[in-house]
Amino acid sequence: MELNYWAILAAALSTFLIGGVWYSPAVFGKAWMRENGFTEESMKNANMVKIFGLAFVLGLIAAVNLAMFMGPEDKPEMGALWGFLAGFGWVATFVGTHYLFERKSFKLFLINAGYSVVALTVMGVIIAAWK
Repeated sequence: MELNYWAILAAALSTFLIGGVWYSPAVFGKAWMRENGFTEESMKNANMVKIFGLAFVLGLIAAVNLAMFMGPEDKPEMGALWGFLAGFGWVATFVGTHYLFERKSFKLFLINAGYSVVALTVMGVIIAAWK
């Protein structure tokens, strides 16, 4: 199977663009911080190089995995379907299971699982369209 590494790179980078909007204060950022018990001050103490670097590596792994799962699919609408199914059918269901046992809020689940579904759907479109 041939993988388009430029499509994979673009798909991985798209998670940062989507995440930047999704977790911005204007969209879900304030609710996400509140549900996690984070404050502006506690956010300043994070090692952002480590967080963003590892998040990018994880995004690359997800993009490669999705590309391999999709195979030779070259229709963007089918890429969207495969990405959505991966996000909703696998990621959201497992995240939901973790949240149940960790007793995290349903609101936090919707924010985080929703991001995964949207990000994987967009990744599927990019990977399929760039074949």
